[in-house]
Amino acid sequence: MTYDPSPRYPTVGGEVEVGYPTLVRAAARLRPGVLAVDGPATLPWERFAAALADACGPTLRMVDVRRFLAPWEEIQRRTAAATLPGDPVFARIFKGSLESLFDELPSPEGETVVFGPGSSLVRHDELWYADVPKRMSLAAVRDGVAGNVGQSPGSAGTEQRLLFVDWPLLDRHKQELLPRLGRYLDLSELDVPRSLEGGALRGTLAALAEAPFRARPTFFPGPWGGQWLRRELGIETDAPNLAWSYELITPESGLLLGSDPPLEVGFELLMAQAGERVLGTEVAERFGLSFPIRLDFLDTLEGGHLSIQCHPSDDSMRSTFGLPYTQHESYYVVSTSPGAQIFLGLREDADLTAFREEAERAERCGVPFGPERYLQTHPAERHRLYLIPGGTPHASGAGNVVLEISATPYLYTLRFYDWLRRNGDGGLRPVHLEHAFANLDPGRRGASVGSELIQSPRVERSGSGFRELVLGRLPELFFAVHRLDFEREIADDTEGRFHVLNLVEGEELTIETAAGDAHPLANAETVVIPASVGAYRLRGRECKVVKAFVR
Repeated sequence: MTYDPSPRYPTVGGEVEVGYPTLVRAAARLRPGVLAVDGPATLPWERFAAALADACGPTLRMVDVRRFLAPWEEIQRRTAAATLPGDPVFARIFKGSLESLFDELPSPEGETVVFGPGSSLVRHDELWYADVPKRMSLAAVRDGVAGNVGQSPGSAGTEQRLLFVDWPLLDRHKQELLPRLGRYLDLSELDVPRSLEGGALRGTLAALAEAPFRARPTFFPGPWGGQWLRRELGIETDAPNLAWSYELITPESGLLLGSDPPLEVGFELLMAQAGERVLGTEVAERFGLSFPIRLDFLDTLEGGHLSIQCHPSDDSMRSTFGLPYTQHESYYVVSTSPGAQIFLGLREDADLTAFREEAERAERCGVPFGPERYLQTHPAERHRLYLIPGGTPHASGAGNVVLEISATPYLYTLRFYDWLRRNGDGGLRPVHLEHAFANLDPGRRGASVGSELIQSPRVERSGSGFRELVLGRLPELFFAVHRLDFEREIADDTEGRFHVLNLVEGEELTIETAAGDAHPLANAETVVIPASVGAYRLRGRECKVVKAFVR
């Protein structure tokens, strides 16, 4: 069995339907009612509306709800709480509602389709949601072909607003709409829309929360990217490298429903439908609709060093960036090469004033420096875990593949130094010295780094042909990382808290649940075991499985 980049799950209570004729038939049943089609700002709404109108016939009236949003300058004022003055990269997570961005709403009558973000706010007889995967929205904004919520059609948006204003705003809006959606549309291919009736969508998501499942991984190139992901996992790409595999980064992850072709829905809808079944009651009480653990691969094999970086402290994440928990991380080394290193923690003799002066010269004048003068380097050992609490300076060195097992926040990488690498426009890649040095933990230095952040595995339990190892725990990290080593099989139990597994050694295994479900898992694949599963068993040959869970 080989790595599957497109894991799919069957629908319940309905089938994925393809094409505009399906939409025409569904719309015809409403006549002469009002159909609202809500969705993100990054959709090519004019093209979709024109295609739907052409398919439905000339009697259909089309109303673009975006015309009723407040003027762009007023939208910016109303969302100003998200702004960090003078910061071109980061922002606070916007907490407001989509409704607050409208000055008025239309009052359509008769045979009408109201379309665009916020259409559900208009009086309607039927509600659909049209969507595209987050990766496509991000690419459209980066390419200058899509705007942000509130901009006039044809405007080019910014990635900063997309990540910190639009996505949080629209995800909350979408989750609130799920119980009354009549149909969900996947417009990944605008000319061939895929759709699923709302009841079937909700039933499918509920069923998904009762058995192991995988999210659709997403792969990205990067300036330090390596070759392992495409060589070992067989990922095809026209890019010169792959730097990331987003195995399970739920603010961007999608779930593929149906067989051929599948429909993709955002992970946030699963959390809206069955978050407590996925997380477990205690975890859901703590994290709400946020899935709190993420996994991704960072590939520097035949590539370069990651940037020297840290992540926000708990206080800073809450007060500055507006998130309730911070970006604690860990690196699990899956593959490495001779001499490869992990940058982690400060040297005992690190002069932080000199560190900042050199970092500022690099940013201002392009003068290189050796961060090893300030940071410790440690040999990258295969199957070793390196803990990275918020505020700890770190980077994976060239020649590694690390599985990053971390808290879900993923956007707040605060860079001290990026080896003077350049963007596509020729300018130096940005660093974030004010944020980075404000969040640097000066106590993560010296011998304590090795003893606290690079822990020796200890046996949690063992038996004939198996053992469970604790790879790393810290009081300030809400998650733990264990490893299940077994020759043939091992039993486990969620005990009311979800598990996330990755097969880090061994070709394949099968996950068997007490309910009779069986889910295959190939090397390097990531799977969620919902809390609802309870007892399960892994069967395979000579396997090592990383397990992450909320403590």
